[in-house]
Amino acid sequence: MLKFRLFTFFIFSIFVSYSQNLKEVAPPDYIKTIVFKSNTNESQLPIFKLNETVNLTFDVLNADESDFYYEIEHYDYDWTPSRLLKSEYMQGYDNQRIIDYENSFNTYQIYSHYRLKIPNQFTKLNVTGNYLLKIYDDYGELMFTRKFMIYEELANVGVAVKRSRDVSYISEKQSVDFTITSPFMRFVNPEQTVKTKIIQNNNLNTAISNLKPQYTIGNELIYKYDTESSFWGGNEYLFFENKDVRGANIGVQFIDLEDIYHSYLFADIVRANRPYTYNPDINGNFLITALDRDDVTIEADYTVIHFALQYPEFLDEKSIHVYGNFNGYAINDETKLEHNPNSGFYETTLTLKQGFYNYKYVVVDKNGKLDEGAISGNFDQTENNYKVLVYYRDLGGRYDKIIGLGEATSLNISN
Repeated sequence: MLKFRLFTFFIFSIFVSYSQNLKEVAPPDYIKTIVFKSNTNESQLPIFKLNETVNLTFDVLNADESDFYYEIEHYDYDWTPSRLLKSEYMQGYDNQRIIDYENSFNTYQIYSHYRLKIPNQFTKLNVTGNYLLKIYDDYGELMFTRKFMIYEELANVGVAVKRSRDVSYISEKQSVDFTITSPFMRFVNPEQTVKTKIIQNNNLNTAISNLKPQYTIGNELIYKYDTESSFWGGNEYLFFENKDVRGANIGVQFIDLEDIYHSYLFADIVRANRPYTYNPDINGNFLITALDRDDVTIEADYTVIHFALQYPEFLDEKSIHVYGNFNGYAINDETKLEHNPNSGFYETTLTLKQGFYNYKYVVVDKNGKLDEGAISGNFDQTENNYKVLVYYRDLGGRYDKIIGLGEATSLNISN
């Protein structure tokens, strides 16, 4: 009996660990500019309506015109594999080659631009919920993965952004209140059947999950938490634009041409100890753009971006990273800044396609815990975007549906 209990605990531990730590696989350094969006929504958070076209594009910088294949898996709310068979959530089949690609034209950096649309002649998704898209090379090696979500408009989600009700953080945090109603369905036992996810600035890594309704009035679920639905306000993102590689643009101090163009940004400063200043941004996202180009997908060039940060403090087992949706908010060796004793700055370089980019600097400790406000600061006035996803599983149901999406910004934050 003791051995059985230990075995059961071991299996349960693996299951819990897997469900809580399913992370996207980052691509190799020669795969860049992964963009996942719909035809009607420019947001780079991959949330799509059922039967809406899903568009994935990416560039491969090795000039090999490699073959790539895709697979799609369905997941439950907590990112554990659902119990649905592939034939239940997919019409047709996956494991197909991505056949739509073009080579770059008139660029210093040679690359191939790949496009995948779903639904297509082979694949159509039948149900809502969480999905994981896997991209493999011709040898069956996993190149990268991307999470995405599909929903139906079966519920109305009202979202409002408030200042923190905890007076200790009233000038640093923002709280998200929301309500859920549905004209199409009745919520039976909502504490068990309804789950939610709150997402700030399209960043799934910092999402708040699984809040229970505090009040139920008829068929209306009300969520007005004091602290559980609070996010750090952060600060407006820094940005640069290099749509003209031959001249200095917004945020670019000077350029240089080696094998490809290099753009040297103005050195940034610590903003945590300074007053908040409103500076409109696109909430961490990026937009590919280039001057005098007919098709930026294959005519925009790649440049090496040089980041520099004035940060004199000694970091005790911590590191500084440049952070944004240009790589899906991933933290890795490429984003890490190193101290340059000659300049006195923390510096790093990233190879990015021409465009308009948002970014900020974050501090990461030895355990991987991320502090977005250590360098940028946290302010309740910061304009942030919030989305609320609503999941539902019928009593006895076999998978978690997504039945609603609500959205709001903190531009008109109130008490």
